[in-house]
Amino acid sequence: MKRLLTILLAGLAGAAPAQTYEPPQHTRPVPLVASAGEAGLMELADQGGAIEHDRPPAWQLAEHRRLSAALATLAPQRKGVVDAYVVAAALDSDPVFGREAREAARVLGRRYDAERRTIVLAGTDGTVESALPMGSPANLDMVLARVAEVMDPGEDVLVLYTTSHGARFGIVYSDADQGFGAISPRRLWSTLSQLGIRNRLILISACYAGVFVPILSSDTTAIITAASSDRTSFGCQSDNDWTFFGDALVNRALRKRQPLAAAASEAAQTIASWERDASLEPSDPQVSIGQGATRWLAALDARTPAGASAPVGRPANASLLTAGR
Repeated sequence: MKRLLTILLAGLAGAAPAQTYEPPQHTRPVPLVASAGEAGLMELADQGGAIEHDRPPAWQLAEHRRLSAALATLAPQRKGVVDAYVVAAALDSDPVFGREAREAARVLGRRYDAERRTIVLAGTDGTVESALPMGSPANLDMVLARVAEVMDPGEDVLVLYTTSHGARFGIVYSDADQGFGAISPRRLWSTLSQLGIRNRLILISACYAGVFVPILSSDTTAIITAASSDRTSFGCQSDNDWTFFGDALVNRALRKRQPLAAAASEAAQTIASWERDASLEPSDPQVSIGQGATRWLAALDARTPAGASAPVGRPANASLLTAGR
């Protein structure tokens, strides 16, 4: 009754009642997945597959336009310059991942001089419906294919940041009740190999993300993951601004003018301290930087802005510290 009176009074005063946006929720079992078993899920992940349902035709057309517009923004590479192409993808519709992908794109784009060479795939940030193309295996494939078209594979670098829930078979794609899928290490390796993208900085924020390290490591690859292949990572509560990994590495360490290896070491120490404070099992972030990758990293790091930007959002461990009081 009190809420009804508030709405009526607002109408009499000529003001529209406040609208509260509700992010999409995971409310029902994923079709076909429950009966697939571990082998079936691994096969789905190796194919980069996804199950989509209840997608209205108008939504599909709008999504096509969003992706096309994003692809059209990519500028061609500059001859004689090591250009970075930044792709930040939130593969789950929980707002924490949407917020993290957006800010990660800003930080990485600034650090690696990637203006007009950055694409974000993400769902809602928790306040409004997303105007960005969604983070899905299919959209990520198309973005990577477009990057491969405009970059010089011998000179330029892909900077790929993914954030989502993870499993022992890879990164999980989950768009509330409408989409489910996965990307396995073999699938990502196959995609990048087919596209000829050899110079790559891969940052994966997800549980068990260390499963990507063995197959993706190479002389010209730098890869940093939020956890080892048998450990979970932390901070993925829906109302967080960052995961532990995203906050420590991107929001803090990579804002500073320091080499990637130093930033990774700083982030690992920050994460470890947060985990100790909350009595959590260490996530054990993984780092692999090929000898050939150090050459293009040196070129990119040399262009890092001198002044560090300030971290944004709540610290990723804030909710755990509050809960412990």
